[in-house]
Amino acid sequence: MKAVKIGMPLFMIIIASVFLISSFAIPKANLGNPNGPLYFPIGLSIFMLVLSIIYLFNELKTLHEHNGKIQVLFEGRTLKLIAVTIALGVIYAFIFEPFGFLISTIIFLGCLLFYVNGWKKWKVNIIVTVSFSFITWYGFSELLGVSLP
Repeated sequence: MKAVKIGMPLFMIIIASVFLISSFAIPKANLGNPNGPLYFPIGLSIFMLVLSIIYLFNELKTLHEHNGKIQVLFEGRTLKLIAVTIALGVIYAFIFEPFGFLISTIIFLGCLLFYVNGWKKWKVNIIVTVSFSFITWYGFSELLGVSLP
């Protein structure tokens, strides 16, 4: 459990550091302030780095205390649900371009809802999947004018 408690803030520190270093590779602007494009990503990276360090110190303070929330993560089907959701998200990313938003969202959401709710609630799963996909597509495509694949 100690590795899990410390692992997340360390992971966030690494991510923030990578973003910070990558921010310096952004090309300078030709017009206006040449360093203008650097301010936001650098500021955001520093903010994320500071918060991650505070998070790490808070976790180090409570390292030896029992945390029931982490125990719950490893019990039951929570970890399996997270893994399946990540796998479905990766598959969704791969099928998004060839199948388009509507079909890939219906497949992704349908698989996820059938996994979470089971086959007993198949009517609710189908209604939610189809209605959410169409409403989202209509909102972005027709109302906001955003072109979806």
